[in-house]
Amino acid sequence: MKPYDKPIKKLTVTTLSILAGNALLAFLVAAFMIPHDILMGGTSGIGITLSRLFPKLDVSLVILVLNVVLLLIGRIALGRKFAVTTVASSLLYPAFLALFQRIPGVSRITDNALLAAVFGGVLLGVALGLVMRVGSSTGGMDVIVLILNKYTHVSVAVYVWLTDFLIIGGQALFLPMEKLLLGVLVLVLESVVLDQMMVLGKAQMQLFVVSERYEELREVLLNKLEAGVTMALIETGRLHEQRKGLICVIPQRKLYDATEMIHGVDPLAFITITKVSEVHGRGFTVARESLPEEKAQGTR
Repeated sequence: MKPYDKPIKKLTVTTLSILAGNALLAFLVAAFMIPHDILMGGTSGIGITLSRLFPKLDVSLVILVLNVVLLLIGRIALGRKFAVTTVASSLLYPAFLALFQRIPGVSRITDNALLAAVFGGVLLGVALGLVMRVGSSTGGMDVIVLILNKYTHVSVAVYVWLTDFLIIGGQALFLPMEKLLLGVLVLVLESVVLDQMMVLGKAQMQLFVVSERYEELREVLLNKLEAGVTMALIETGRLHEQRKGLICVIPQRKLYDATEMIHGVDPLAFITITKVSEVHGRGFTVARESLPEEKAQGTR
């Protein structure tokens, strides 16, 4: 890949993720949330609440105005960089919502409110995940949350839940308690799916191996499994013996082969396996570098 191809690829992925995330967000609101009066947090929830107080107000227009106002506040409080990375979502989401609301039959996909809440919550997590994975924001109440975090240093997650529950509570004044429960279900599903989306495709398995035959295991993991290995000096707890442990991070698909190879060399090897949420660096996000002797073999 040429040096200038990398920024272009990154920009393309970022653009497509923001477009897809905002389009999906607008679709689920138009198809599931609004038709079934399911409570939502964020500017969507505020827009839905105001549209019920003032029936002539258009939900997408209210959300657009709120997003623009909050974007300006974010520009003042959080700086230019935040505003630039957030402006796309602040404008795209209301535009997509207005478009989807005009599609015939979009509000009649399902008549079951529980089914709508389940699909809405799952898709909401996916939509937010697509946008946040590329370092962008959906705008709206994210601005208030980030400002509060900046000046109070309280966790962002705490403010997200607090603001969402306040907005949902405001909507509950006009709707039955059952709708409040559906709104809470959406929040829970959104949080679970969003957590998974943020590490999707990035999780790896870390092996820590203790064995007297560490040199043989190092060669097997390096050459047969083609995995990177880090050696660690350790001391056994009972006998106080000096040994070396092996730390190896591999894709999940290689876990079975790795354990089989290790036990093939030393059936008594002590192995701990940990799931790592995300890995950066050579061999994963940067191409693996060949040793001089490996390069020499490749030219023969």
